Amino acid sequence: MTTKASYEKVIDQGDSEVAKFETRHHSLLDRVQHVLHNNPTFVPVIVLMISLLAFWVIAGGRFFSAFNLSLIMQQVSIIGMLAAAQSLIIITAGIDLSVAAIMILMSVIMGKLSIDFGVPPTIAIAIGAVGGMLAGAMNGLLITKIKLPPFITTLGTWSIFFALNLWLSGAQSIRSQDIDENAAFLKFFGNAINIGGARITFGVILMIVIFVVLWYMLNKTAWGRHVYAIGDDMEAAEMSGIRTERTLVSVYMLAGLVCAIAGWASIGRVGSISPQSFYEGNLQSITAVVIGGISLFGGRGSIMGALFGALIVGVFQSGLRMAGVDVLWQVFAIGWLIIIAVAIDQWIRRVSA
Repeated sequence: MTTKASYEKVIDQGDSEVAKFETRHHSLLDRVQHVLHNNPTFVPVIVLMISLLAFWVIAGGRFFSAFNLSLIMQQVSIIGMLAAAQSLIIITAGIDLSVAAIMILMSVIMGKLSIDFGVPPTIAIAIGAVGGMLAGAMNGLLITKIKLPPFITTLGTWSIFFALNLWLSGAQSIRSQDIDENAAFLKFFGNAINIGGARITFGVILMIVIFVVLWYMLNKTAWGRHVYAIGDDMEAAEMSGIRTERTLVSVYMLAGLVCAIAGWASIGRVGSISPQSFYEGNLQSITAVVIGGISLFGGRGSIMGALFGALIVGVFQSGLRMAGVDVLWQVFAIGWLIIIAVAIDQWIRRVSA
């Protein structure tokens, strides 16, 4: 009873003020940072709009001609597809240095089967698609089962796939005339429709369809939520019941399939099949992804950003070329774009830090 009496005696002397919490005033810059963090695609869209306006001023009205804008779309179509595949991997906090090698290898397989062995083009394309998935599965299994880092794994498989390209092709290109005579369907995505002066190839349409389908899978399905969760925190995703290894393998297989489809489309784009075409496709795909606002640390960004990133690169190259800028300085400008894009990503990520 003494303890209770003492407590009742002292309690009235305690502080009766309600707890107060200091509220931080958010500046306009802070608000912009939060908006960009929640909507990472805003950055590449804004950059694309500014780029279009700038080159309209620099290069004049011919830059905005329907033909030139459709030409930019054609030029970025193959790299855009590779960027879509690369985005899937980077969202999981990985990286794939073999995407271009897979694409070229599958195009060589499709061409050799159709031209040299008389396999119907549709069957050759299907075999190439399966081959792309198997190549992706090889990357995924090495990463998940043997626990190799994605960078080292795909650097190794890039060499393997590139060597297979040279071996299967004999380091020789398959000529356009031979494709036309024996397997014209391989060039299907090089066909185009003309709309008001614009030449829209089926390859451009395919690129857009791939992005839309992957956007739906990543944003409207449980599989997509699992992919983002793995990229954000692998251990937390595993503890929450996500089968991380199976999901990762499926991501690499899907990326391999997209690369194989891009290989088919590249035949129509180039008109021939060369084992050394799109040699810089790996770096160009990463460039499009980074400029598109997809975080290299994984778990953040929209795959549509990679599409805008590829378009930004295409706009810069076309605009600088029209302005008479040397190719060397075009590469110089793209390099700065990459650095600025990564710096913006780091700044935006501080919101969640």
